Amino acid sequence: MSVLISQFFPMQLYNNYNHFFKQQFSERVQKIAIDAGFTCPNRDGKKAFGGCTYCYNKSFNPFYCSPEKSVNQQLNEGIAFFEKKYKTQQYLAYFQAYTNTYADLSTLKELFSEALSHPKVIGLVIATRPDAIDNEKLEYIKKLADNYFVVLEYGVESTNDTTLQFINRGHTHQETVEALNLTQKYNLQTGVHLILGLPGESRQEILNQAVELSKLPFHVLKLHQLQILKGTKMAKQFEENPSIFSNYTADEFIDLTIDFLELLNPAIMIERFISESPRDMIISPNWNGLKNFEFVAKIEKRMKMRNSFQGKFYTNLL
Repeated sequence: MSVLISQFFPMQLYNNYNHFFKQQFSERVQKIAIDAGFTCPNRDGKKAFGGCTYCYNKSFNPFYCSPEKSVNQQLNEGIAFFEKKYKTQQYLAYFQAYTNTYADLSTLKELFSEALSHPKVIGLVIATRPDAIDNEKLEYIKKLADNYFVVLEYGVESTNDTTLQFINRGHTHQETVEALNLTQKYNLQTGVHLILGLPGESRQEILNQAVELSKLPFHVLKLHQLQILKGTKMAKQFEENPSIFSNYTADEFIDLTIDFLELLNPAIMIERFISESPRDMIISPNWNGLKNFEFVAKIEKRMKMRNSFQGKFYTNLL
């Protein structure tokens, strides 16, 4: 399935990924999260133990998502949930939990084929890490993308090596650069996930990441405020040394995000600005349950007030 990347027009505040979806598909598309039982190289000892210091998968896994269930069962339960609200729509199997290319090729073929055999699934979103991909896997994913809608989504989290080490990621920014350059050769739809406000990063260091990302070949960006969740190693770090955390208010984060967008390549589509975890899991920041759609409305209003748009200062940095 060939994929056309949406174009950015100056009258837009930012390059909205939702607009691309509406152009690409004739009806609503819903992701169904899948936990296929993968792990990560910073969990099993290949790179480190314990995983990322901020990570708590239960904070974003829906009720039907469990590695104890087959891929097909998770899809059926997820579709049954969403069909109550939307009778007519298409579905993408979202392999979300942990690192979804961190296995041998035969395992990937079995799991991805099971998802694509479901009659209501039209494609895949595969969340992974820059250090868990290679030519063999990319060749296989490219074959899938010839017939289905496929997005390969890389958890980059930061372009700063000091930060990556502190949060126990186990990979470097150079590995991100290499993975994205390699993926580009296969003409795959590629996403990047980035957390704004990680410990120790100054405002200028955060904004510089927009400059660094703009140099790289990918299509879609998912932004996400740092959320300190109960039961994580980061929660303990926050208790012991709160001064290294920015702990942005929602209003401060809106301005930070707009500043970030102004530096970002306008060709990059924005899928998300913030993440929503259950309120009873969040230690910080306390945004009083601010929803994603509410944040989007606030950011668009502020951008209009500031006469701002994505890439406003991008050309000055080339």
